[in-house]
Amino acid sequence: MKRMAKNKFHEGSGPSQRQLRVGETIRRALSDVLARGDVHDPELNRMSITVGEVRASPDLKIATAYVLPLGGDGQEDVLKLLARNKGELRRLMAKKLVLKYAPDLRFQLDETFDRMDETRRMLAQDVVRRDADAPDRGSEDA
Repeated sequence: MKRMAKNKFHEGSGPSQRQLRVGETIRRALSDVLARGDVHDPELNRMSITVGEVRASPDLKIATAYVLPLGGDGQEDVLKLLARNKGELRRLMAKKLVLKYAPDLRFQLDETFDRMDETRRMLAQDVVRRDADAPDRGSEDA
């Protein structure tokens, strides 16, 4: 029987502690750069952008930032503006990081808030609330 080698970064595993730590460091640095308006793009500086999370690749060379404009308006514009200015954002962010290499930045919309709203709507439904408030029938048999 053939033994399979264990891969530290196989598909089912989550991010390492180092990836999480670097992702959070990048998130803070990127948030700071965007909040201060350090980028030389007046269109980007006019927007308030929330950086909800940054996920670093296992080799730390790519960082995907999950962003959302304040209020949710102009989501597609935000992605275009960030992509257009990613070189300058990377350079400004690198000054704040203590990493060997500044990762390549990628941007995606943060859909966490949409999922939370959908979950709240679902939990507010009468049928779901009735089932959630019902006593656990399995414990009566014990």
